[in-house]
Amino acid sequence: MAILNLLYLVSCGLIAIYGFHSLTLTVMYYWQNRRHATAFPSSEADWPTVTIQLPIYNEQYVVERLLAACVALDYPRDKLQIQVLDDSTDSTREIARRAVEAWRAEGVDIEHVTRLSRVGYKAGALQHGLATAWGEFLAVFDADFLPPRDFLKRTLPGFTDPKVGCVQARWGHVNPNYSWLTRAQAAAIDIHFGVEQEVRSRYGLLMNFNGAAGLWRRQCIDEAGGWQAETLTEDLDLSYRAQLAGWRFHFLNDLRVPSEIPVQLNAYKRQQFRWAKGSIQTARKLLGTLWQSPLPWYKKLFGTFHLTGYVVHPLMLIVLATMVPVNSRPLPLHLPPWIVIAAFGPWLLYWASRAAVNEPASYKLALLVTLILVGTGMALNSTKAILEALVGIKSGFERTPKFNIQQTGENWGQNQYALPREPLLWFEIAAMLYAIWMVALSVQRELWGLTPWLVIYAMGYGYFVWLSFYQSWEQQKAREPRQAEWLA
Repeated sequence: MAILNLLYLVSCGLIAIYGFHSLTLTVMYYWQNRRHATAFPSSEADWPTVTIQLPIYNEQYVVERLLAACVALDYPRDKLQIQVLDDSTDSTREIARRAVEAWRAEGVDIEHVTRLSRVGYKAGALQHGLATAWGEFLAVFDADFLPPRDFLKRTLPGFTDPKVGCVQARWGHVNPNYSWLTRAQAAAIDIHFGVEQEVRSRYGLLMNFNGAAGLWRRQCIDEAGGWQAETLTEDLDLSYRAQLAGWRFHFLNDLRVPSEIPVQLNAYKRQQFRWAKGSIQTARKLLGTLWQSPLPWYKKLFGTFHLTGYVVHPLMLIVLATMVPVNSRPLPLHLPPWIVIAAFGPWLLYWASRAAVNEPASYKLALLVTLILVGTGMALNSTKAILEALVGIKSGFERTPKFNIQQTGENWGQNQYALPREPLLWFEIAAMLYAIWMVALSVQRELWGLTPWLVIYAMGYGYFVWLSFYQSWEQQKAREPRQAEWLA
């Protein structure tokens, strides 16, 4: 029992610390410390050269619209180069090749770059492209992004300061209202960009390039050591190496670049697995360097929270496993009030991100509940990723499949990239059943202070279990007409 007590208290304490970090970010967000925008040079002769890098891998549904959006950027053609860094192994390669040839015939400086092997994955493709990139600045867009025409003219002014190495734009959403799952994802993205990235940029804290919709100074990339494939989050890795080398980053909260939100739960879980594992891999790689750097202690502390944020998920699992046993003793182990207050930190962060959005309070509350359920249900997936990162298990870069879904009701079940049901589902079923059992025990033993939290666990895993089976049924139903047609 002593070990359970220790695990419970340490886990609750650490979760509380991360909760207070969220509270701190919320307070800093409301503290006035705005930056002034800088002007873009009026003469085209003063505009720098730019290379657009588009790393793609099996993106047949969205690659053509990506190229069209990049070609349409409002920038002098003699100062703009577009690289399609294509590692595809399916029909995407031929689709991209034809599109590139068509645009080249119209005078666009665009090239279709392929490699013999996908070594280094996205990081390898970007680094390979640097060999022929001639732009002083480099913009990166993933396949599902749609940069607005004025993207370059709005990001380049951020480089007036010669020590600024990267300017990150805010991610927008192509399909936020497709389902409650996409609404929750959009809300989480809005928290990250609208509050967290804004605060980090505003106060000069360490922040990250988010892998897409950002513009880099070529000199910054080179001096930081280039793109490296040691982690699954090459963007986070390079961002911290660059800032530890003395470069600064800016974030543009008012420039939104729409992108597609995963509509399939398994696609979203794959994305989160890569982000969780990659962030811990980056923490293992760079935390020592961070704390040995001459940066102020508070920047090191905020950077540590940033790199290790996913650690909350395994802590949540430990709390679930120990909550009722520990508190069932004759003298219940009550938590200090400050720990309970800290639990509301992420929720306040959410309300801060939605404050300026014109939505009914009832909708905001429903969205918050969905976000809590999704965050809870994701704990097992993220824990697996973190454990793999901690013990050094290597895995390939598994892209998040893009379906070109934009409107509610569009069918994705027949999509070639739709993922099958995964084995982790059975562990989520077990976690759901255990949480339900703990709810029953808490009621039986009149541990009323624990019951609401246990209900959240049960509902979170229950939501993931239900959605997994429902989407599997949707896939099967969507494929039945195709199978019938083939049999006929």
